[in-house]
Amino acid sequence: MRTSRLWICGVALAAVLGGCATPPPQVPLPAAGSAPSPARAPSPVSVAPPVVVLDPGHNGRNSRNLAAINRQVPDGRGGTKACNTTGTQTDAGYPEHAFNFDVASRMAQQLTAAGVRVVMTRTDDDGVGPCVDERGRAGDSAGAAAIVSIHADGAPSRGAGFHVAYSDPPLNPAQEAPAHELSVALRDAMRSAGFVDSNYIGRDGLSPRSDLAGLNLATRPTALVECANMRNPAEAALVSSPEGRARYASALAQGVLAYLHRPG
Repeated sequence: MRTSRLWICGVALAAVLGGCATPPPQVPLPAAGSAPSPARAPSPVSVAPPVVVLDPGHNGRNSRNLAAINRQVPDGRGGTKACNTTGTQTDAGYPEHAFNFDVASRMAQQLTAAGVRVVMTRTDDDGVGPCVDERGRAGDSAGAAAIVSIHADGAPSRGAGFHVAYSDPPLNPAQEAPAHELSVALRDAMRSAGFVDSNYIGRDGLSPRSDLAGLNLATRPTALVECANMRNPAEAALVSSPEGRARYASALAQGVLAYLHRPG
């Protein structure tokens, strides 16, 4: 086996130091004609999945705990508002809180399958709250890349369509371009799934709001989707059916993935 002697002792350096420095260790070289050792593949880099907080609005026992949900909490703009509300329902009695939780649960399954880590602000539909200020801070404590609050509206029956709300005027950088981009991604996904923009609130499917504490207190990109008007007969039938809720969940999950630039 040949060995390399790539170190060089300079004459001038030797004269000053009285000799050569100790040579570096000799590195074995492959024999002539032998194949070089294959390069070792770099170790894979572990990348943490993005975190998305899903916030199904209201809760199943809010209506039986009015003192608790009427407690005043910060609204994010120097005032206060009720901890939570009961939500609305269809004329046939299907409650918004149940719709919200079902859609969020379906979204969680789809996002998890796409490699997203999902955090829910509530894990069942049989509790009280949490309050809107706690929901607003949930994204920060989870280190979330996005927060989506799922709701349905209770407007006059002639109103129809969805809208996506975001905090405006913004109170921090996350509420500026990031929240708007998230809202647009959700809006575009809802449109692509065949849902129509609201004809009674907002503009082009978007609704800037200053009165929603969960949006005002958010320090991560956050949007609230009013999926439908539960008092509109056609939309009431849609939100009340498992097939309809699956459509809403699929559209919103695709919107989140589009915002995260992840494949569906």
